Amino acid sequence: MSDMDQKSGDELSADVAKMTASHGGFASRIRNYFLTGLVVAGPLAITAYLTWSFVTWVDDLVRPVIPPTYRPETYLPWPIPGTGLVIAVIALTLLGFLTANLVGRSLVELGESLLNRMPIVRPVYKTMKQIFETLFSKDGSSFRKVALVEFPAPGMWSLVFISQPPSGDVAEKLPVKDGDYVSVFLACTPNPTTGFFFFVQRKDLIELDVSVENAMTLLISAGMVQPDANAQKKLAGMAASAKAARAAKAAADPQ
Repeated sequence: MSDMDQKSGDELSADVAKMTASHGGFASRIRNYFLTGLVVAGPLAITAYLTWSFVTWVDDLVRPVIPPTYRPETYLPWPIPGTGLVIAVIALTLLGFLTANLVGRSLVELGESLLNRMPIVRPVYKTMKQIFETLFSKDGSSFRKVALVEFPAPGMWSLVFISQPPSGDVAEKLPVKDGDYVSVFLACTPNPTTGFFFFVQRKDLIELDVSVENAMTLLISAGMVQPDANAQKKLAGMAASAKAARAAKAAADPQ
């Protein structure tokens, strides 16, 4: 009788363990399915939200300027999103076309001469114009290279984006050493629109064979999204070179 009881107890324990394992496996599969769906739908949802927000923002800016007679929603029972964006693109293209000829260029120069006479507006307009010309010009040199700089402490390396060399007035005031200076921007994580801008000698930089887009992705993700395998190998090689250069510098300049 005891053998039968022992057998029944063993079978019951086995059944309970099997049910527990099956429930655990089912919950794990549900969790994996949910995370997979989140990974697929999350970027799509965020991209759609940002795109829709941008289109709506442009529509809200342009629609009040358009007379009601020329608005599609005046004749349709529902509004058509994106009409303001289309009109804005057409207007900007037409403005560029008019600016390219002599009459448009003269009007732009007249408007700029008026802005240059305004004490507060003048520096703002001049700075914004230089930024836009640098960003959208074909031969602009803004953020074309990525480099490593020893910051914020010895042995700690940060990614920086190389910009244009300093202007003549600034370059004359910088201390003359054994190398030329470059302008660099050190972006913060996870918001790359904030950071530090400073001048550093080119010899203190280690340029990387990494694209600006991959470097931005690395910064925004705080290192969770790494560049491709080849870029990682190159980055590791550059880091080793930086370590060797620091060791050589320490050996050459003993305290």
